[in-house]
Amino acid sequence: MPELAEDRMPRWVPRALGLAAVGYIATRFLIFAMGQLRGLLVSLLISLFLSFALEPAVKFLSSHGWRRGAASAAVLLGTVLLVVGFVAATLPPLISQAGRLAQNFPTYLDRASELAKRWFDVDISTAQLADAFRQYGETLTRTATGLAGRLFGIGTRLLGFVFQGLTILLFTFYLVADGPRLRRSLLSVLKPERQKEVLRIWEIAIEKTGGYVYSRLLLAAASALFAWVLFVVLVVPYPVALAIWVGLFSQFIPAVGTYLAASVPVVVGLFQSTFTGLWVALGLAVYQQVENYFLSPRITARTMQLHPALAFGSAAAGGGIMGPVGAIIAIPTAAILQAFISTYLERHRVVESSLTAEPTEDSSPD
Repeated sequence: MPELAEDRMPRWVPRALGLAAVGYIATRFLIFAMGQLRGLLVSLLISLFLSFALEPAVKFLSSHGWRRGAASAAVLLGTVLLVVGFVAATLPPLISQAGRLAQNFPTYLDRASELAKRWFDVDISTAQLADAFRQYGETLTRTATGLAGRLFGIGTRLLGFVFQGLTILLFTFYLVADGPRLRRSLLSVLKPERQKEVLRIWEIAIEKTGGYVYSRLLLAAASALFAWVLFVVLVVPYPVALAIWVGLFSQFIPAVGTYLAASVPVVVGLFQSTFTGLWVALGLAVYQQVENYFLSPRITARTMQLHPALAFGSAAAGGGIMGPVGAIIAIPTAAILQAFISTYLERHRVVESSLTAEPTEDSSPD
């Protein structure tokens, strides 16, 4: 009998196997549920980001006698009107200019061929390029005709997009309007020392996110004002719409936003003449240097101190995970994590070495 007892399976093994099976099933179910609820989770994340960004403005109005609900509704409505106004001001002229570009494309090819021959002595077969463009246009026409038969699917997607937008607005309103009550409810289950840490994290999130948004808005206003003056002087069509495009896209689209913002007015300038397009490109390039070296360091010095490489890497990672929305949210998220880590991370004196020596002004390469 003792020998049989020694050969028997330990009692903890079946229990461990059962727990492992339950854990595996629970993990698979959690992954499945997150996949099914991805849209809702993304909406909640966007709403949380917007609530952090709008909190300083709501707090400002509340401190001046506004009720928090009314202040939240006013700030949220102002944000929506700003976005709608931007779309209404930029979309029609951009569509019009795109149509003119498609119509005049062969003419621009001939002009480009003449310039290439005159300046660089290079022959460009515009006939082949024009024929390729004509075939591409026919393909687009057939695609558009096919889309006409799928209006129901397009309408369903548009309805889903509108529903998701309304969901984000609703969540954002409640997160801002009921912010103090929500924080009190979450903190009530924590010990006092933990509550202070959570409040500190929350304050950092609001400070960095709000600082990011408002600093971007200031830079967007400055770049839009300069672009408007430049376009008026050069007699570029749609100066207001293009200036708004340059201001917002250059500041709120990470990494490629500057080039995307400049490409549209440069193309529109080329509609007028080659030199107008070149002057637009030169003016925007000069302003970008002024912004990089003078305006941006002063405006963002107190709002968001983030290394450019870290900002680019964060935007790339966020874009890979969640697309354009993730790219935009990733930058203030990285600033929040950086501020939180720097607050609690203990630092030590750095050992002097040739690898850690700070460069001096009078130092010159060999």
